[in-house]
Amino acid sequence: MASTLFSTPTFNGLRPLKPTDSSLSFPRRASLALSARPSRPSAKPGLAVRAELNPSLVISLSTGLSLFLGRFVFFNFQRENVAKQGLPEQNGKTHFEAGDTRAKEFEALLKSNDPVGFNVVDVLAWGSIGHIVAYYILATSSNGYDPKFF
Repeated sequence: MASTLFSTPTFNGLRPLKPTDSSLSFPRRASLALSARPSRPSAKPGLAVRAELNPSLVISLSTGLSLFLGRFVFFNFQRENVAKQGLPEQNGKTHFEAGDTRAKEFEALLKSNDPVGFNVVDVLAWGSIGHIVAYYILATSSNGYDPKFF
C-alpha cells in the first residue's frame, strides 16, 4: 500500500471522457436508471444545496445600474457639489494662479461627446461603485447572510 502512495503518476495523454469513467459522475439517462449500482442515500434535510448567484450577471447588472444612476440621476447633484467646493487654494489663490504650472487640469481627459458631459472619470468612478456593490452582494450571499435584496 505504501508503494502505491509514493509511486510516480503516469500520464496517458488527453482523451475524451466517456460515461464509463469511474472517476466522474455523469447525469443518468432513463435507460441507465435501472443499473445494478446502488443508489446514493438521500441527503439530510438540513444540508440542502442552495443555488448560488451567477457572479457575471450580478456584476454586470450592478455596474450597469450604477452607471445609469450616475448618468441620469446623480449627475447634476455631483457637478453642483464639485462647483461649490471650487479649486484648492493657497493664500486666496488657486495653485495654478500661485505659480504651480503642474496644477492645471488636463482638459482632454474631462472632455466627452456626451450631451451633459459624462466623461471617462465618471465612468470609472460609477463603475467602481457598481463593482463594490456587486462584490458585497456576492460575498454576503455566499456566506449564508440573506440581505433581502430580492
